[in-house]
Amino acid sequence: MEPVRAKKQLGQHFLKDENIARKIVESLSLPCDALLEIGPGTGVLTKYLLELPVNHFLAIDVDRDSIPYLKNTFPEAAGRFIEGDFLRIPVDTLFDGNFSIIGNFPYNISTQILFRVLEFRNRIPEVVGMFQKEVAERIAAPPGSKTYGIISVLLQAWYDIEYLFTVSEHVFQPPPKVKSAVIRLKRNRTDALGCDEKLFINVVKTAFNQRRKTLRNGLKSFRFLPGDELEQMLTRRAEQLSVADFVFLTNQVDQPG
Repeated sequence: MEPVRAKKQLGQHFLKDENIARKIVESLSLPCDALLEIGPGTGVLTKYLLELPVNHFLAIDVDRDSIPYLKNTFPEAAGRFIEGDFLRIPVDTLFDGNFSIIGNFPYNISTQILFRVLEFRNRIPEVVGMFQKEVAERIAAPPGSKTYGIISVLLQAWYDIEYLFTVSEHVFQPPPKVKSAVIRLKRNRTDALGCDEKLFINVVKTAFNQRRKTLRNGLKSFRFLPGDELEQMLTRRAEQLSVADFVFLTNQVDQPG
């Protein structure tokens, strides 16, 4: 069967380094009852994932050329490959219980994948993924960092994030124009933020959209309850606030009714 060709419109860059593939798979925490691989492509991760002691494994790819190739390459696992779009399918119907996610994610939808993960955060205890290095750094950035932003706060509210290792552009076919990185997200113990979550997201996005301004100027569209601690916080900038700070800030918004 002819090899799968990387498609630019799908943001595909196929990993060709076996050592990196093994290293990514070894970054996954075990035991793991159920596992979903997103974007298996040519199966460079899949072959190692199929060796893991995982009870339920599925791989999903939107590329209609990849699925027949994978079924042909791994006939013993033919029923585990799904042609579909992770961003559109009813994710919660794939497995009965919790499931982890792994993948060499297409760069053009990698952040969308993580926002989809957030929707099902109580079903997804861990994600190990390859991202564009700049995106990976932003996701893992601590408060006070120049790269700390909206996605950092929203993901770190629910997950502990580790930047694992950097990957050279030369281990892909075709090589991307940027370096890549592998990160791991592990669900933290937060069950609820302790604030209005929709308002929290709105406050975070508004604050970072005016990140050069102090919060007092950047959040002028909100009315806050008076308080000394709040007054002190409003003199700072968005990148200086932790998740807990943003929760506090959200709770100080004076909401009608």
